[in-house]
Amino acid sequence: MIDIAKRWAPALGAALVCLTLMVRCAAPESRAVRGAREGVLHIGNGAEPQDLDPHLVQGVPEHRLTSALFEGLVDLDPETLEPVPAVAESWDVSDDMTVYTFRLRENARWSNGAPVTAHDFAYAWQRILTPTLASEYAYMLYCLKNARAFHEGVITDFGEVGVKALDDRTLEATLECPTPYFLSMQIHYTWYPVHQATIEAHGKIDERHTKWTRPGNLVGNGAFRLERWEPNRVIRVVKNEHYWDADAVRLNAIEFHPIDDRLTEERSFRSGQIHVSESVPPHKVPVYETEAPELIRNDPYLGTYFYRLNVTKPPFDDPRVRRAFGMAIDRETIVNSVLRAGQRPAHHFTPPDTAGYTCASAMPYDVDAARRLLAEAGYPNGEGLAPIALLYNTDESHKLIAEAIQYMWRTELGAEVSLINQDWKVYLDSMNNLDYQIARSGWIGDFIDPINFLECFTTGNGNNRTGYSSEAYDSLIAGAACEPDANRRVDLFQQAEAMLLADAPLIPIYFYRRVYLKSPDVKGWNTNVLGYISFKDLYFEHASPQNPERRDG
Repeated sequence: MIDIAKRWAPALGAALVCLTLMVRCAAPESRAVRGAREGVLHIGNGAEPQDLDPHLVQGVPEHRLTSALFEGLVDLDPETLEPVPAVAESWDVSDDMTVYTFRLRENARWSNGAPVTAHDFAYAWQRILTPTLASEYAYMLYCLKNARAFHEGVITDFGEVGVKALDDRTLEATLECPTPYFLSMQIHYTWYPVHQATIEAHGKIDERHTKWTRPGNLVGNGAFRLERWEPNRVIRVVKNEHYWDADAVRLNAIEFHPIDDRLTEERSFRSGQIHVSESVPPHKVPVYETEAPELIRNDPYLGTYFYRLNVTKPPFDDPRVRRAFGMAIDRETIVNSVLRAGQRPAHHFTPPDTAGYTCASAMPYDVDAARRLLAEAGYPNGEGLAPIALLYNTDESHKLIAEAIQYMWRTELGAEVSLINQDWKVYLDSMNNLDYQIARSGWIGDFIDPINFLECFTTGNGNNRTGYSSEAYDSLIAGAACEPDANRRVDLFQQAEAMLLADAPLIPIYFYRRVYLKSPDVKGWNTNVLGYISFKDLYFEHASPQNPERRDG
C-alpha cells in the first residue's frame, strides 16, 4: 500500500492543488464550483438510506438526512454540544429533575405551513412506542414514565405514559427518574415530531415503509424540505420557507449523494462533484495529509467499530468460542497497518472517557489463551469447526479489515472464514433477522453517556441484534439508568461491561476517528465527537440567495 500511495502522490497532488485553487482543469464547470455559487451543498452520504421515516431508520446516513428534514424540541450547539432551543423556545425542569415543561414557538411550522404543536410531539412519541410499529429505537424513549410498559404491551393506555400536550404550545414530559442527558437526546431522530395527517393519509399509525416519505408527500418541520429522491443517485432537499428560523438558513439546497464505495467517493471529491465526503480510503489518507492537508479532516469521534456474534447458532452459542475469536485479533496491526489514521485499538466496547467513564476490563490479544478456549469448546486447532461466514456492508475499508481478520483467524485458530458483503439495506435486514454468524458493526454515540453504548445489549433491545440475553446484565443497566450517585453509577457500568466482555456477544476492534474530505468553500462547519452536522449553519461565502416559490398547505 505504501508503493501505491507513492505512485499516486504526484498525480493526486496536482489534482488536489487544482481543486483547491478552483482552477477549471476541464471545460465544464464542476458541480462543486457551481454549487458554491448557487448555494447548493453536495455531500457524500455513504449508503442509500433505508427510509426517511425518523421512527424506522437506524444509521448515520439516515440521521444526516432526517436532521435536515425534521427538528426536535431541543438542538445542540454543534461546537459545544450544549442544548439550545429549537422547536421549544424555552423549558422548565422540576426540582426533582423528572418533569420537563416545554414551550413551543408560536411561529414553528411544518413544511406545508401548518403549525407545529405539542400534540404533534405527543402523537409522534405514541407512534414510535406503538408495539406493532416495531421501531428498533423505541427503547430510547424508555426514560419517559411508563414508556417501556406501553411499548412492551404491559399497559395499553397511552394516557399513562409520561407525555402530555397541556395545550397547543405546551408539552409536559415526565420521566421515570432523573435523566441528565434527556435534553441532549432530543437531536436523535427517534424524538422528532411527525405530521399526523400525512402519516395517516398513507397508512395507519403503525404501518411501516409507506409512501408518506416520498417527494410530494413528506411533510417535515426542519430547515429543509424534500424535493427529489432518485434512489442510488441523489436526494435533494431545499430550503424550507416555512421554517421558523428560515431567514438564518443560508444554503438554498443540499444534495445528498449515496456513494458506498470510498474510492468512487474520493474520486467524486477530487473531480469537484461533491464538497464533503463521508470517508477516505485508508491508503489515500497519508497522501492527502502530505499533499493537501487543508482538504482532509481527522476529528475525534465517539464510536466503536466491532463485530457482532449471533449467539443463537453454533458455534457462537458457546461463549468460549466467542472469546477465542475475540482474543485472536491483533488490533494494533489493524489500526497501524490497515487504517493508518489515528484510530485506537479497542479492547472494550465503550470509548474511553465517555462522560468520565473508562472501562477497567479488557478483551486482550492473547493467541495462546484463544487456542485453549477453542480446544475446551471441542475445536482443538479448529478441528471440527464448520466454515464461518463473516458479513459486512459494502465498503472498501470493511473489506480490508475483514480480510486481515480472516487471515488472523485462519492462521491462529485454524478457522475457515468466508466473506460476504451486502448493500446497506440488505445488510441491516440480515442483522435484524439474525441471518448471519458474524457481522461487521459500528456504534456512534447518540449522546455522551456510557448507557448509550451499554444498553444496546440488553434483552430485546432493538440494537442488540445478537440474540444475547442476560438478566444479570439487564439488572445492572437498569440500575445505572436511575442511580443518582455518580460513583455508584460508574461501578454498575464497570460490572456490566466486564460481564459483556466475558459473555462476548460482540468483539470490539477499534475506536473511531472521523476521517473525511471537506472543501474550504464550505463555511460554518463545526466539529464535535458525535459527528453532528448543523446544516442550517452552513453556507458558501459568495452564494446567490434564492427565493423558492412558497408552498402553502
